Amino acid sequence: MRVLLHVCCAPCSIHPLSRLRADGHQVSGYFYNPNIHPYTEHKKRLTALREYAAAEDWPLIGAGDYALEEFLRATVYREKDRCRFCYGMRLEAAARVARHGRFDAFSTTLLASPYQKHDLVRETGIAAGEAAGIPFLYLDFRPGYREGYARARELGLYRQAYCGCIYSEKERYHKEPRKSQ
Repeated sequence: MRVLLHVCCAPCSIHPLSRLRADGHQVSGYFYNPNIHPYTEHKKRLTALREYAAAEDWPLIGAGDYALEEFLRATVYREKDRCRFCYGMRLEAAARVARHGRFDAFSTTLLASPYQKHDLVRETGIAAGEAAGIPFLYLDFRPGYREGYARARELGLYRQAYCGCIYSEKERYHKEPRKSQ
């Protein structure tokens, strides 16, 4: 099958790409992540992905679009449910690109991370595929997560410390002061 793989970052793509290729699929990558903030972080992740894709002779499609405003409009005042909107934006875009590119199916590297809401990613991918008229290829890539990140370290690929959105960056770095009693 020809599979379009939505990619959140280079390290998370290592195991899914390897697995899909081992299963005999032709895989193209698609980097669309308007959630990543600030822009310099987005650029670091895209640069690392391009380096990895070149080394793996892996074609990337449409890499580089940055629709931060769209992400912010979708999530403002919905911060507690932001992942649903974020996954939806990215997977709906991937489904449209996959259909337009006449792929047989699409998937996402979000299914590799143990830090993502796996069931929500799966549910959102299936819904996006149904809406666009293209199958969502669900595979649980989490078993290869640590191996992929070890390989990313060996390759010297940029590895980020948070999912990408400004909310997760705050959760990662800003610690609320303890309230005295």
